[in-house]
Amino acid sequence: MEIGDVVRIETDKGVFEGLLLPSIDENVITLKLKNGYNIGILKENIKNVRVIKKGEKPKYELPPLNIEKKHKKTVSILSTGGTVASKVDYSTGAVHPSFTADDLIRAVPEIADIANIEGRAILNILSENMKPKYWIKIAEEIKKEAKRADGIVITHGTDTMNYTAAALSFMVNADFPIILTGAQRSSDRPSSDAYLNLLSSVIAAKENIKGVFVVMHETSDDKYCLLHRGVKVRKCHSSRRDAFLSINSLPIAKIDPFSKNIIYLQEVERSEGSKKVEINTKLEEKVALIKVYPGMDGEIIRYYVDKGYKGIVLEGTGLGHAPEYVFDDIKYAIDNDVVVIMTTQTINGRVNMNVYSNGRKLLNLGVIGCEDMLPEVAYVKLMYLLANYSLEDVKKLINKNMVGEINYRSDFKAYGGNYGL
Repeated sequence: MEIGDVVRIETDKGVFEGLLLPSIDENVITLKLKNGYNIGILKENIKNVRVIKKGEKPKYELPPLNIEKKHKKTVSILSTGGTVASKVDYSTGAVHPSFTADDLIRAVPEIADIANIEGRAILNILSENMKPKYWIKIAEEIKKEAKRADGIVITHGTDTMNYTAAALSFMVNADFPIILTGAQRSSDRPSSDAYLNLLSSVIAAKENIKGVFVVMHETSDDKYCLLHRGVKVRKCHSSRRDAFLSINSLPIAKIDPFSKNIIYLQEVERSEGSKKVEINTKLEEKVALIKVYPGMDGEIIRYYVDKGYKGIVLEGTGLGHAPEYVFDDIKYAIDNDVVVIMTTQTINGRVNMNVYSNGRKLLNLGVIGCEDMLPEVAYVKLMYLLANYSLEDVKKLINKNMVGEINYRSDFKAYGGNYGL
């Protein structure tokens, strides 16, 4: 039997007849029943299978696009996994997964009015499978694309998009905008946010700005998108379309995808139009991010030290604390030349280890407090610093603002994501 066939499956729980669909689990058969519902049947429970009718394989013959290249800026869209433009045949479940400039224009035709669009896939992974070596790959592809693009949009799964945005912020110095975007809901769903996120990203990518940014919905409504700095943004909800918030900072800008207008909310570095790009892809991968919690076993810290790790980022409680019963383990790490830095798991607010005795004791041990950095940003920054600087310089640079990752004063108007826009 093949995808699209009508099949009859007998199990101990009954007989099921329907269209055979693609399945993400090799141990499960997925059927679309006559009533329109899909069901999954474990292969081990199947007693008999019979093909009732062979299915016709879908053919996609898309009309040619004759889009004239006008005197507009060029935006390159690089895909790291999945596809923004996907054609789903709901009778068979088959998907047309190609990713080209033509596919993108067919999916979001308005982007062709904004810029000349180029597009290609550079990776095909789920974002939870992202690794530092893929960050390096993306940085290298950005450098290649700079020869023809005035701005770059990177489509990315939302689960780890803020990690990638932080990594690119440190590794890539480009005189043009690099925009990461994704979708909380897939493009074939009526409630998808993919359309407006991509449209808003192309609008931002042709702006006269430089740096790494994230563009996602402002609210759950289809009204505006926000442009976030790549080192100040976090995914704060698992499924809402407005999941991404700037932390301890206002967003850079508010984007109206319908009028194509951008309202800047804070200053941003402007591009000189040179298309220059420099990359430094040296990363020390032996850096750990450890969450502090009641009852934690300090052996986890010693484990990383004994495995040769060079840095540890602690995601501490409150103003930057850890339980006293792991102090000896922290000292063990520092005595072995492991850089230990402290962030906070509270998301909003700053680290201040001088307020309580616990924090002061940690400082005396040699822990470095990161006053204003998200744990994942501190994690990526420490990887970058350890690969490029001496141990003493790393300790000096960890609290120096390099790419906008540190605000020396928190913007409390942004607390809780209520920007008051």
